[in-house]
Amino acid sequence: MKSRSLKQLFEPYTDVIIFMVTLLAANYFWKFTVSGDENGDLVTWFGLDITAPFEFMACHIASVVYWLVSLFRDTAVMTDPHTIHFASGSGTTIIWGCTALKQSFIWFWLIATVRPWNFQLSTINFQLSKLWYIPLGWVACYLFNILRIFLITLFIEHHPEWFHLLHDYIFKYLFYAMLFGLWVIFVEKIRVSPSSN
Repeated sequence: MKSRSLKQLFEPYTDVIIFMVTLLAANYFWKFTVSGDENGDLVTWFGLDITAPFEFMACHIASVVYWLVSLFRDTAVMTDPHTIHFASGSGTTIIWGCTALKQSFIWFWLIATVRPWNFQLSTINFQLSKLWYIPLGWVACYLFNILRIFLITLFIEHHPEWFHLLHDYIFKYLFYAMLFGLWVIFVEKIRVSPSSN
């Protein structure tokens, strides 16, 4: 009787609990298995060199951000494939950790673990919806990351002291808030309620 009432008590929060556990597990799995230096010269996963995709994405993001910044400022120069400097002396370097590949990895698991987990005929359409919603989330991660780095770069031209606040707090948590919002849309609007299966 007690276990049944406890289950009933937590049932409305099960999806959010799964979200939080998945977010933490994916985040810590990434932290403990993927490592790299600040320059991005070497990124490893379980000791294997996986630098190439990070290097490609860092260079790509830097060039896109530089192009966007150039639309608004004529004071920016790209001093190497990863670095944008302003005439004011401030600048930013896009490293391997700025590629949003970690957030894309976490996003995959956030959607992959949405209930129901069975592959019965009644849930096949829902499971297939994950196949288009996961890539849609990856596009959102990419676009948000570009916007994030672009805005940080613009702000620090005249306020370099804002970098840590913007990078480590405001935009970091906005990124995860965006992922949560996309997850809520998926859970509330796209899937069939697990209780009906």
